[in-house]
Amino acid sequence: MPTKSQTQTADVVALVKARNGVLWINSKEEQRTELWLIEAGKTAGFVPFFWDCAAGATDVGGQKVPGMEGQADPFNPGQTAPLDAGTVLRLIGERSKQGQRELWVLRDLHKWLEGPAGVFVSRSLRNLARSLPATGTSIVVLAPGAQVPPELAGGDAVVVDWPLPDREELGKIIDTAMATAVRQHGDKVTPLNGQRDAAIDAAVGLSGPQAEACIAKSIVQRRCIEPTVIAEEKKRLIASNGMLQWIEPLPGGLDAVGGLDALKGWLIQRELAWSPDAAAYGLPAPKGCLVVGLPGNGKSYSAQAVATAWRCPLIKGDLGAAESKFLGESQRNIREMLSTVTAMGRVVLWLDEVDKTLSGGAGPAGDGGVAADKLATLLTWMNDRTNPAFIFATANDPDRLPVELLRKGRWDELWFVDVPTAREREQVLYVTLRKFKRPAFDNDETRAIVRATDKFTSAEIANLIPEALFVSFADGKRALTAQDVLTAASKVVPMVDSMAAQVNRLREWSKRARPATTPDGERKLSTERALDL
Repeated sequence: MPTKSQTQTADVVALVKARNGVLWINSKEEQRTELWLIEAGKTAGFVPFFWDCAAGATDVGGQKVPGMEGQADPFNPGQTAPLDAGTVLRLIGERSKQGQRELWVLRDLHKWLEGPAGVFVSRSLRNLARSLPATGTSIVVLAPGAQVPPELAGGDAVVVDWPLPDREELGKIIDTAMATAVRQHGDKVTPLNGQRDAAIDAAVGLSGPQAEACIAKSIVQRRCIEPTVIAEEKKRLIASNGMLQWIEPLPGGLDAVGGLDALKGWLIQRELAWSPDAAAYGLPAPKGCLVVGLPGNGKSYSAQAVATAWRCPLIKGDLGAAESKFLGESQRNIREMLSTVTAMGRVVLWLDEVDKTLSGGAGPAGDGGVAADKLATLLTWMNDRTNPAFIFATANDPDRLPVELLRKGRWDELWFVDVPTAREREQVLYVTLRKFKRPAFDNDETRAIVRATDKFTSAEIANLIPEALFVSFADGKRALTAQDVLTAASKVVPMVDSMAAQVNRLREWSKRARPATTPDGERKLSTERALDL
């Protein structure tokens, strides 16, 4: 089976043979992408050449191209400087008229298209986009994820996002690194000994240079390719861009979440769809869910718990961190973030409070349409992706969410989380006592606390235990009592009372979603009976 880069290379071959004049390739892995472009050019029968403002026009071997050696350096009389962008585009146009089949890879040309001075270069490139298809020459603009100028995006350039290395490519990188290490250090290097797949798992989501750096660090530190070293270094690299954060597993998984039985049962069922048997049966891979509800009722906690339960990484995506003051850069940042998630394979992508980060995506926004562009980038990825990442999105105020995000079929399910029922309040109390290593209260005491916390959110109930512990500690470090908890509860004004209007709006909206909790009445259990179970 071909790798992603091999598939993309085949697409470039087809585009060049189809006489597309200008390709715009987004990639931060310049060297790796260029190797594939050289192969694409040779496969298509085109001679590859390169240009940048420092090295000038060169062939594959780095030799100057005859007739394009340079131009007079205005700052150093008698010296030759590399060709500028406008000149090299003119000369490419002249060479194309000779009928030569050439593939020109232009590095960092996007910088020459900026500002008033870039108008001439932009116009020259657009003119070539019209004339080159008739000549057999193609131009590749190789840019590190830069936004394609609107005048080119309209049809003058074919845009390609070069994929990160997949498992097959990462395996080759690991094999090459191991062979080099053995050659340099001999028997001082410990063989992989069945750890190759684990090392690949650890490196998934990294660029080629990043993977090589992580592997090199592991060899230097351990004299072997240690998956745990690669994984730790990957966490640091992924977090370095500020848009993705690696979240550590939540101890206890879904059992650590009090209540939300319907949501938890659904998540347990959806995990089965990732199995080979499910795929053979024809089950679609789970896409994701949107969980809406009052703050402090377990939405974020559930996101952390499901990754633990499913035994896969939890990556938190910060759409707000992708914002930039530069036009088009916010969308580029989001595409880069989603590209990393795509390469990582089976992960849980946690998008927290999307109502805040995407609230300007529908209707007039004071951000120049940035929110709408971010939304469009996210929705396009959600529609087109084939990777198995599961999106766990949360929101507090659905009225601020764009309608497009709530469309039927966008998610596997929409969930609504309300304040906990009596049964759930008892579960939250029990889970919190266990967290603080305190014994459960007896039934009568638990029943009293459950009744006293009617209308409380899960967070408000959980916060009662540390509040009560401060009291018992100050009172001679004695054992915690139910009365301490009841006293702490009496001082709380529930959020549902202080934010009654917002709560009512949420509950009205909840008719569009599925309740995350089975109501106590539907269980045919009273509060007292629930406490006995």
